[in-house]
Amino acid sequence: MRSSLRRREDAPAQGPEGAPDAWLEILPAFLEGLEGIAAGRSLILLTWLHLAERDVLSVHPRGDPQNPLPGVFATRSPDRPNPIGLHLIQVRQVASGGRLLVGPLEALDGTPILDIKCATVKP
Repeated sequence: MRSSLRRREDAPAQGPEGAPDAWLEILPAFLEGLEGIAAGRSLILLTWLHLAERDVLSVHPRGDPQNPLPGVFATRSPDRPNPIGLHLIQVRQVASGGRLLVGPLEALDGTPILDIKCATVKP
């Protein structure tokens, strides 16, 4: 994935909170799987939050110490034992070579893509 977001502190907590569009780059072996995806389509993107801390079990929501300290599974924190990101996005453009322009997407540049699924609701 290619994004203008390079640092965690630059990323909004959720896509609809001002995240930019980003490019998904699909490996040639999986290009056939893009058949049927077009601009305007809503997708669910699963990512591996590779910069997350994996030993975190409780967090202050949105990083605000004023918020109570719940368990990480009660939050959307990227820091968690199994840091899988879940993103509701919309396809803006389908380009040649297996590239999809999508948004809004709060994941950082270089975030690995685990899977893409169709969505029945729009972001």
